[in-house]
Amino acid sequence: MAQLNLAPQGDLKLMKHSPSITHRLAHHPRNRLSLQQWLGKQITAIFTSGSWLIFLLAVLSLTGVVGNRLYNQPQLAIGTKAPETIIAPSQVNIKDDLKTAQKQETARSRLTPILKVDQGKNEAILRSLNSKLDALSAQREQAGAVLFAPTKQLSESVQVYLRTCSQTAWESLLSNLDSTSPQGQSLSEQAQSQLAQLSEDLSSSEFSQLLSQIEQARQQYRTTLYSTATIHDQETSWLSSTQRRVLLSLSPSDWQTTRTAIEKTARQMLAQGIAPGLPPSVFRSAIPLQLEEKVPASAIALSSEILRETLTPNLVEDTPQTERRAEAIASAVDPVMLRVEAGEAIVTSGEVISREQFLLLDALGLSQRGVSWDGLFLCGMFVTGAIALFWWVKRVVKRQLRRRDQILLILLSVASPLLLMLGVPYSCLPAVGLLVSSFYGPSLALTQVSLVTGLEVYTLLSGQSVPVAWEALITGAVGGLLAAGIAGRLRSREELALLGGAIGLVEGAVYLLLGLILNTMGETIWYAMLPDAVIYGLSGLVWSIVAFGVSPYLERFFDLVTPIRLAELANPNRPLLQRLAIEAPGTFQHTLFVASLAEAAARELNCNVELVRAGTLYHDIGKMHDPLGFIENQMGCKNKHDEINDPYASAKIIKKHVSEGLVMARRCGLPKAIQDFIPEHQGTLLISYFYFQAQKESQETVLESDFRYDGPTPQSRETGIVMLADGCEAALRSLSDVSPEKALAMVNKIIRSRWQDNQLKDANLTRTELKKVAQVFVRVWQQTNHKRIAYPKAALDAKYSSSLKK
Repeated sequence: MAQLNLAPQGDLKLMKHSPSITHRLAHHPRNRLSLQQWLGKQITAIFTSGSWLIFLLAVLSLTGVVGNRLYNQPQLAIGTKAPETIIAPSQVNIKDDLKTAQKQETARSRLTPILKVDQGKNEAILRSLNSKLDALSAQREQAGAVLFAPTKQLSESVQVYLRTCSQTAWESLLSNLDSTSPQGQSLSEQAQSQLAQLSEDLSSSEFSQLLSQIEQARQQYRTTLYSTATIHDQETSWLSSTQRRVLLSLSPSDWQTTRTAIEKTARQMLAQGIAPGLPPSVFRSAIPLQLEEKVPASAIALSSEILRETLTPNLVEDTPQTERRAEAIASAVDPVMLRVEAGEAIVTSGEVISREQFLLLDALGLSQRGVSWDGLFLCGMFVTGAIALFWWVKRVVKRQLRRRDQILLILLSVASPLLLMLGVPYSCLPAVGLLVSSFYGPSLALTQVSLVTGLEVYTLLSGQSVPVAWEALITGAVGGLLAAGIAGRLRSREELALLGGAIGLVEGAVYLLLGLILNTMGETIWYAMLPDAVIYGLSGLVWSIVAFGVSPYLERFFDLVTPIRLAELANPNRPLLQRLAIEAPGTFQHTLFVASLAEAAARELNCNVELVRAGTLYHDIGKMHDPLGFIENQMGCKNKHDEINDPYASAKIIKKHVSEGLVMARRCGLPKAIQDFIPEHQGTLLISYFYFQAQKESQETVLESDFRYDGPTPQSRETGIVMLADGCEAALRSLSDVSPEKALAMVNKIIRSRWQDNQLKDANLTRTELKKVAQVFVRVWQQTNHKRIAYPKAALDAKYSSSLKK
């Protein structure tokens, strides 16, 4: 395969891009820099680049915002030693806001929360109670009727006894029917007496039928009582065997009375309210008291167990009422006052000034407020280091920033600390991260958000700003980092809208999580913090919406390009591109093929593919000023330059497509990044055809400068790629039956000529990258120049003849 060999002078430029050389130099012991040396090196690079004025503006503006409190800093501050004994010149009586707030907070914390009945819980509890009672009634029905014989024959109590007594007692009773009937008062004696009497009063068949009824009732009762399905029924499995016997033994009237009393008692207790945390012993002892005289004595234990199993706390905190009561209590707290009499010593010489003493000194104007030059210097050094770090990252990622870009970055950097200084609790870092990432890429955006967060942390740790919760700062930083890391990779407004929603959700979740970690108020803290978490989530969404809204205006005012704007510019329905397709169709087709070559190469080298696509589509719009002056638009017509027959005039026409293209681009408001493709894709190339024609025809010396484009040469990797694609397009189109190796050799020859002509000296393209570009161009050519099977002539003739017959 053909190799790309560049001139030796190019190797010197490529050495600084060689990973192995730079790696060895960076890790050589003599090249390891201290922090001071590194900082000095970055500042020197800033000044030598001509950006010293912007650098000073950034340092002054950020220092002015971050260190705003240093302009009125007390010299006799808390923790400093008094240089002398300070006497109060007059009486003063001031409120200690901090201790007053602490006293109010203590009063709030002692307030017992106001509770209210939760009707939703009441309804759920009553539904559960009815479900249990229905299940118990179903079991009673399954066990059969309690009264299986007329009460004239057997009393109710005797029927209950005969149905529930043990098998031994039943057999003993049957064996003793013929004996003298006892006259005792026990149920067994009463049952024996009544059965004996019935055996005499009834016929043998009737008495046998009665005994059969008793056996059937006993069997049905025992089957239900010991049934596995009954014992493990989910609604009644909590019943003990004793309570189940009581349930199945109650007469219909007693059960109806018991059920009604249970429902009524449940409603009464729920109306009174059951507080959470009520001791179980108190709760268990209260239920039987509510049931006395309402249910049969035998059913009190059963009814109590049903209620204990069903009733749960139904009181919840009435948050609005509790907060109003807490605020009323806090407002009634007497403020903590600090008082000093005239002539009384506030602080003695050498004494460390306490907070209370400082408040008195400050109230009397004795704290010696003024500019803290030491603090400002330290703050300025911190800001300088942050700017130097940002500048270093910019150089590492090879991002070129214009003056207007630097000014915009300064404005965005100042925005968040300024809001912090003004006491706004909702950080605008999500908007900053989203905008910077969209305009300049994720690397610079992540760096800027991190550095701005560091500046805000510095203001908090140094006590130079109004108090701001750490939860708010961290929440805003997380939202900003999320926006910075993702926004630059998105390619549609729909994706950006989804990102805004994600930022809101993440900020809300982070705020809630931090609140749970940093607070120790117990398991209900999440409930109290949820409204604030929702507000912080909405703030993240709102800042994202603000960023979406201002982005088009910033793009226009600062001449910026984002992936979305580039996609809009690359729309073939744009008026300028439609004109190009109509007025210079050959140029338009040439542009499309150059775009396919350049896009593939840009993607291979991880360049800005969207910028390459849009820039390529507009790079030859100047040819519309004279389409027939370019061979691709002549389409079989006479060559205009043959009629002119003046190489100087022809060269002027060719060169004019650059200047006319810039005029059209400015008139249509194309961004500067797109305009750069128009002159840079030609660089200072020689219009060789007319140059050699002039040499051949002229007797005088022909100057190359008369036949070279005015430039500049490509200043970025993207415009360099387009220059190479533009130069290789015509050559690749002219190839038909050649091997990929020959095509690659020709492409390498064109690239080599551009290199040796110093056209790529500022394009920042390495030797390895140029090899990749050549290979990509040949690959795209193969994809568009593949062979096709010739349509059979006989088939064509048959198809033509059949169409004639029709």
